[in-house]
Amino acid sequence: MTPLRQRLIHDLQLRNYSPRTVECYVSAVAHFARHFGRSPEHLGAEHTRAYQLHLLQQKASWSRFNQTTCALRFLYGVTLQRPDTVVLIPYGKRPKSLPAVLSPDEVRRLFDVVNVPWFLMLLQLTYACGLRLGEVVRLRVTDVDSARMAIHIRCAKGQKDRLVPLSAALLELLRDYWRRYRPREWLFPSRRQGKHLNLGSVQRLSRRFLCASGITKKASMHTLRHSYATHVLEAGCDLACLQKLLGHNQISTTLRYVHIGQSHLPRVASPLDTLLASPPAQETQACATPPWTSEPSCDSTPPPGQQQSPP
Repeated sequence: MTPLRQRLIHDLQLRNYSPRTVECYVSAVAHFARHFGRSPEHLGAEHTRAYQLHLLQQKASWSRFNQTTCALRFLYGVTLQRPDTVVLIPYGKRPKSLPAVLSPDEVRRLFDVVNVPWFLMLLQLTYACGLRLGEVVRLRVTDVDSARMAIHIRCAKGQKDRLVPLSAALLELLRDYWRRYRPREWLFPSRRQGKHLNLGSVQRLSRRFLCASGITKKASMHTLRHSYATHVLEAGCDLACLQKLLGHNQISTTLRYVHIGQSHLPRVASPLDTLLASPPAQETQACATPPWTSEPSCDSTPPPGQQQSPP
């Protein structure tokens, strides 16, 4: 490991960045250095600009683009102490598209095709509590608190803990799962001793069963979290409560689900429906035409010696 990489890791750890964020930032900086074949210490603003254009040419996702931007800004701003370079590394404007959401029937269809019991439990827990993939695979057996009917989510995004409600039905499913598999430390352990499930393995399994269910939407494991948020909101949950359940820092992040929810749309009447349902207005009587506006006919010629008065 190079001294620069070690210093970057230490700088991230000193600021209490999560292990996942440290891994992503280090990987992004490594790709940047490998692209030019030189250490980032010998690269500057023109190189960061060229690399960002390279990502756009490679059609990298906006998530990857901005994640790389964050990594480079941290590297030059904190580790290398070159703030003049940081201001020349812009963020990309991410399109504000609505995420895919499964209907309750589609969620049921997905559960019906899963023939792996432990994976079905993972999907049901993800949907029941609106968890991120990293949160559900890192759950420990001791995080299930049946006395308080809650699940403790530890060190989630932003290094925050939170509690999510545990329903009686979900508790029974978890108890059946525990009696069958007897997990000790991790709720969903890996085959490797002392490790939890690998995120990539879960994502591959989810794609397999989504395809088998016949769902054509662009869905993934995270879609279950979007579906949970939308369905809870449509059931009457207020935004402040939903924000706490999802672990969002800003209410603006939670507000996106207002645009996805459909519960309020049927109550909005279309103006076309109102127009077609109303009876047609009665025709009003035409205004009488003044006699003087019509041209005189041959029969109306005044007798000789009588002059027709002007109107």
